[in-house]
Amino acid sequence: MPPGQNGAVDSPARHLEPATSVEARLSTLLGPLRRAVMRSTRAAAGLPDLPEAQIELLRLLVATDGITPGGAATELRVAQSTISNLVRTMAAADLVERLPLPSDGRGALLVASTHARSLLARYDRASAAVLREALDDLPAADRRAIQDALPALQRLLSALSE
Repeated sequence: MPPGQNGAVDSPARHLEPATSVEARLSTLLGPLRRAVMRSTRAAAGLPDLPEAQIELLRLLVATDGITPGGAATELRVAQSTISNLVRTMAAADLVERLPLPSDGRGALLVASTHARSLLARYDRASAAVLREALDDLPAADRRAIQDALPALQRLLSALSE
């Protein structure tokens, strides 16, 4: 029996969204936008090519002032083995320190090294400068539209994080 002829009403969810839908366009732009900002930031400030996963872990370590590997895995929604691999690589590069947990000497508290905090601050300053320059090249209407979209994008991030 052809679709829609079995007596059931077709729901909107059963139809594919056009390629020009907001969600499709946003999804298509997010990755290239993120990579373009990182590429431009690294080039402008002569920063090392840290993988995005390492930067995310560093941001978490700075924000929490230290966290256990299990806590980091939960917060970043990745497997604990992923955190272990990241920490091994990052500790060798003097980006992460493993400190004994005060409550249990067997556990570890992950903290960002002084070197990592400095790198992250440089990334943030360079990224802001790169974005400021790119935004300045846009028409005023585009700058206003991006500024007006920021609260909605923050709410979208919150909704996706739940």
